[in-house]
Amino acid sequence: MEKTLTQYDKQFKKCRELFENKTIDYGTAWRILRPSSLTDQIFIKANRIRTIQETGEAMIDEGIEPEFIGIVNYCIMALIQLEIDKDAPMELPAEDTILLYNQYLENVRDLMQAKNHDYGEAWRDMRISSLTDLILMKVLRTKQIEDNKGETLVSEGIDANYYDMINYALFSLILMEEEK
Repeated sequence: MEKTLTQYDKQFKKCRELFENKTIDYGTAWRILRPSSLTDQIFIKANRIRTIQETGEAMIDEGIEPEFIGIVNYCIMALIQLEIDKDAPMELPAEDTILLYNQYLENVRDLMQAKNHDYGEAWRDMRISSLTDLILMKVLRTKQIEDNKGETLVSEGIDANYYDMINYALFSLILMEEEK
């Protein structure tokens, strides 16, 4: 598990650094997006990954790594949007935004440790394409819950799906680095 935590933290650090730099460049312009729009952005990124995996080619000179990083960051943006009061200012101070990001980082990391304990790091024997499919499934579930105005009968809520998508994306980044 120690190896996993080291690898996990390294990949999350890449995601956080990009988020911090974009926050400095753009502020919190993403706050204009509703959670459902952020879900659609996650779908676009996951769908592009799947297309590249299936065709073996990309017309845009970017690999799939930036897309997995984008999934992590869009999921955290969505979690922040779900938490923040609707009357909160559109532009949040960078320091406050990073604190929220780090709070979700810790929550996701704790969840990963608990699930890794229970599942015995089964993700290490999975294909990246399967993790991509799981992200897409979670996106579709999230969209359905959003279309149902957050109502579920027996399912976890939207936030649980975002947490899982973050972990699947981070696991993919770890596996990709191991393949190098």
